[in-house]
Amino acid sequence: MFDRLPPLQTLRAFEATARLLSMTLAAEELHVTHGAVSRHIKTLENHLGVPLFRRLTRRIILTDAGTEFHFAVARLLGELTREAESLRGHDGLASMTISTSVSFATKWLAPRLHRFKAIHPELDVHLDVIDRNVDLDDGQVDAAVRYGGGRYPRVQSERILEETVTPVCSPSYREEVGGLTNPASLTRCTLLHEDRMLANWEQWFAYADVNRSRRGRGPAYSHGSMAIEAAIRGEGVALGRSALVGDDIMAGRLVAPFPEIRLKVERGYDLVYRVGNRDHPKVCALRDWLTAEVRRFLADTR
Repeated sequence: MFDRLPPLQTLRAFEATARLLSMTLAAEELHVTHGAVSRHIKTLENHLGVPLFRRLTRRIILTDAGTEFHFAVARLLGELTREAESLRGHDGLASMTISTSVSFATKWLAPRLHRFKAIHPELDVHLDVIDRNVDLDDGQVDAAVRYGGGRYPRVQSERILEETVTPVCSPSYREEVGGLTNPASLTRCTLLHEDRMLANWEQWFAYADVNRSRRGRGPAYSHGSMAIEAAIRGEGVALGRSALVGDDIMAGRLVAPFPEIRLKVERGYDLVYRVGNRDHPKVCALRDWLTAEVRRFLADTR
């Protein structure tokens, strides 16, 4: 039955190239030459009898057949990796790796993670903090919390927390600028910006019916958590994402001068895991805990 399977090295070369969309990067990851990767993929295409990539002038893209085949190969190689690690004694329920972004880890997840550890002392939890979507099929990460629109390729996901944005600043800064009695008063403030934030100040001012030509200017930060920390230091007003500023508002480090003017954003936080792992014990444990924590957070911040 297995004599019709492609050679394993061709599948590894294909999976890396399809994931990275680069034979050069795949060769670096696999510690082989570019030529070796190219030959493996050609061998695989000949074996299957269909092209897996379209070769363009400066890049390659997957064909429809290549996209479907990559989904299957990534899943199966991931399962094989996990089974091998299990036999080596490095897997099982002894450890759990959760991936998430810098801002969400800093302002929400990490401060609460001790409660998850208290409920599940059998798990040695590792928090992998990185601002990109990691590959869940390589067996290194058990689950992720991602900030996005709810659709992610080749994984399963479920929404755990929606988000709104509203201005926030330190109590001392509010006093310094005269109390912030109405949204238009923000135009005389230093505004703190988060780079690449889709629900930005321009949108919030339009939502609050404030003349856009009167909006203020200010520094920009690569991470929302950095803008929030600048607001806590009294350096200006940040457009605070509800998940990231809730604890600071409850603690009195921040105030929301216009809490009724909350702009709903198109993104939220999703629990993401490998296809077929919805009922995995680790995923179930994390889902149950996150559900309880989100319910508690929303009750405290309403």
